Amino acid sequence: MKIDFTKNNDGLIPAIIQDNETKNVLMLGYMNQEALDKTLETNKVTFFSRSKNRLWTKGEESGNFLNLVSIKNDCDNDTLLVQVNPAGPTCHTGLDTCWQEANNQSFGFISKLEKTIQNRKENADSEKSYVASLFAKGMNKIAQKVGEEAVEVVIEAKDNNDDLFLSESADLLFHYLILLQAKGFQLNDVVNVLKNREK
Repeated sequence: MKIDFTKNNDGLIPAIIQDNETKNVLMLGYMNQEALDKTLETNKVTFFSRSKNRLWTKGEESGNFLNLVSIKNDCDNDTLLVQVNPAGPTCHTGLDTCWQEANNQSFGFISKLEKTIQNRKENADSEKSYVASLFAKGMNKIAQKVGEEAVEVVIEAKDNNDDLFLSESADLLFHYLILLQAKGFQLNDVVNVLKNREK
């Protein structure tokens, strides 16, 4: 890994810290060559602290270490992306990130869709909202819809119409997300089960 520590007079380069699992950015620190070497040697992220004017291993006082997974440099060789498994909150304030955000797993559009389903469940008129009407009809109807959509996915999987297969797959996923919320869960709960099964 070729890294240019000479672009700044102080010999420091930015190190962006990213959670390896959630992909959330946790903090920004600075490294010199010595901090990088110590990070690679110990597998605990070490910075050069500008305020303390010394090497500083994150977690040396709190125990909330940043356990190293990987380090990549950018196209200009003057910024690092450091992927970690955090052992506790990252920010000195006790929060997950230095941007006062929870370090929760996000699935992009799927997470947005889950929020929409929750909002319709809690706030929408069942006469105007399909989602609200399903919740109003109860668990049996929601489970029945998942079963119907699953059968349609299987039928379309045996045909050669990819558009229909994808459309039915979207319907199945949508209704499954509704079923999860009807049971008091979200997709992240299922992902955690799968992670626990990983060998």
